[in-house]
Amino acid sequence: MPTSELMVTPVSGALGAEIRGVDLTELTDELFERVHELLLGHLVVFFPGQEHLTPEAHIALGRRLGELEVHPFLPKVEGHPEIVVLDADQGAKADEWHIDVTFQPNPPVASILHLQVCPASGGDTMWSNQYLVYETLSEPMRELLDGLTAVHVLNTPQTGEHSAEHPVVRIHPETGRRSLYVTRMWTSHIPQLSRPESDALLQYLFEHSESPRFNCRYRWQPGAVAMWDNRATQHLAVNDYTEPRRGQRVTVLGDQPTGDTPRWKEYRPAPDERYYPRHVTARHGYR
Repeated sequence: MPTSELMVTPVSGALGAEIRGVDLTELTDELFERVHELLLGHLVVFFPGQEHLTPEAHIALGRRLGELEVHPFLPKVEGHPEIVVLDADQGAKADEWHIDVTFQPNPPVASILHLQVCPASGGDTMWSNQYLVYETLSEPMRELLDGLTAVHVLNTPQTGEHSAEHPVVRIHPETGRRSLYVTRMWTSHIPQLSRPESDALLQYLFEHSESPRFNCRYRWQPGAVAMWDNRATQHLAVNDYTEPRRGQRVTVLGDQPTGDTPRWKEYRPAPDERYYPRHVTARHGYR
C-alpha cells in the first residue's frame, strides 16, 4: 500500500497519532520507514483494527526496531518467549507514571502492545511527551538539570536490587532532542545533591512532567496496537475498571542513555548528617 494512503490523526496537541490504512502483518520496508518517521515525530502511534495480528507478525514488527527482550519473570505466550502477557486480573496494572525499566543500564528503546481484551469503559493508557516537559522549563533550570544524573532503583524480595545511574536530561540518539529522564516509579535520588534538595527537585520534576498539557490519552478498542518510544515518553495505565483487560507486548532491548557530562561531584554528607541514598524512593516514600 502506498504510504500516501495512510490516514494519520493526532490524538492530542502534545503527542500521539492514530494511523489507519495499514495492515501490520503486511508491512513493506517503505511503509515501515514511514511508520518509524511517525513514531519519532509523535512518540506514540496507534493502529486500530489489528485483531488479526499474529504472534509471528508481532515479533517481526518488533524486530524491525531491534533485538527483542525475553522478560525474566512475566508470563509469556506459549511458544513465543519474546511476547509477554499483561493481564490485569493477574496484577498487570501499571497505574503509576513510569519509563520502562530505567533501573537497568540499557533501558528499552520501544514497546509494542497489542490489546486484545478491554473493558467497555475505562482502562485507557496515557503517555507524556518528555521533550516538551524539558523544553518548557526555564533556562536556569535546564542548565542545572543538564549537569546532573539520577539513580534509578528496583528493590523487591523477588528480584533483589537492580540500579543504574542515568543523565537527568537524555539526548535522543536519533532526533538529537533533549528530554527529561526521571520517573516517579523508579528514580531514587540525584547523587550530586543533598537528600532534601534531591527530594524537593525530583518532586517538582515529577509533578511538572505529569501535567495534562504534556499528555495524550488513548481509548482502547479490542485489537488496537500501540507503539511508543520509551526514550522520550512516560506512560500510565489508568486503573478505573473492573472488567477484564488483557494484552500482549514485545519490548525492544535498549541503548545506553547519554547526556551531558555531570558538572559536579557526588554529594558528601557531613559525618553527623543523615543521608539515605536508597531508603527513600519517590514511589514508596520514607521507609
